[in-house]
Amino acid sequence: MKRTSDIRRPRLTPAEREEARRRARRSLAETSDAEDAAITAAAEADPDAQPADDLFGRKVGRPPAANPKKQIALRVDPEVLERFKADGPGWQSRMNDALRKAVGLKKAV
Repeated sequence: MKRTSDIRRPRLTPAEREEARRRARRSLAETSDAEDAAITAAAEADPDAQPADDLFGRKVGRPPAANPKKQIALRVDPEVLERFKADGPGWQSRMNDALRKAVGLKKAV
């Protein structure tokens, strides 16, 4: 029995690919509302089918912050930078907290 990885799809020329697209568009245009409803109902009744909207509408990554920080270029003395980095990861947050304290702002939540 052939494995899926052993099966190769035939390569289409650009002209063949365009013809396949035309046929697919024509077929979709010729589909009646009743046929479309029947296909949709059958797909929704299939327990193995997932709605494509759920797959493609999903956003990847962290949600955007309510109050995003600004990226800047800041020149500081090497000793200051070394002191903050010496305490390990999170040095940028600690530096931000120190700057907020220096200008009289409360610690961000």
